[in-house]
Amino acid sequence: MDMRLSDSAATPGSDIVREPLPTRGELDFRLIELFFFAYREFTADADSILERYGFGRAHHRILHFVNRAPGMTIADILELLQITKQSLSRVLRQLVDEGFIVQVQGEDDRRQRRLYPTEKGRTLTLELSRAQGRRIDAAFKAAALPDPGLVNDFLLEMGIDRRATRDWFAKQGIGKETDA
Repeated sequence: MDMRLSDSAATPGSDIVREPLPTRGELDFRLIELFFFAYREFTADADSILERYGFGRAHHRILHFVNRAPGMTIADILELLQITKQSLSRVLRQLVDEGFIVQVQGEDDRRQRRLYPTEKGRTLTLELSRAQGRRIDAAFKAAALPDPGLVNDFLLEMGIDRRATRDWFAKQGIGKETDA
């Protein structure tokens, strides 16, 4: 399918821009585009595994965080991932129905639902994480970084804006490499 628009398809008076934004100009697009492509490849490793189960990235995120903090509540995961109950509902239902996660009623508050991975959920999470870890290790090796801690610190600063994220990092012992 030809996606080009002919000049006649443009609305009268529209200002068509034909020059690309420069890689380095008012904005430096290098890191922005490196993030796009690095994320694509980082997620592709897990995506190919998830596809075997009929799962997507949302399933991966839920599995990851439930495995990192077994017993977290539905409210915890909604806040941490900044998603709606509706978007969580379908994904969580599938993970529960297929035996990757179990929901347990809260002991103190019976309305609360706590999420725990099953052995099957733990195994899949480790398979996904190992695939992504191999890509990270290979990139560190190829880049011959003298101090990979700088990457840690950079990513920490990129992702620390939300309180739920800061709380997660503190709880999980994730911080500046110099603090570790």
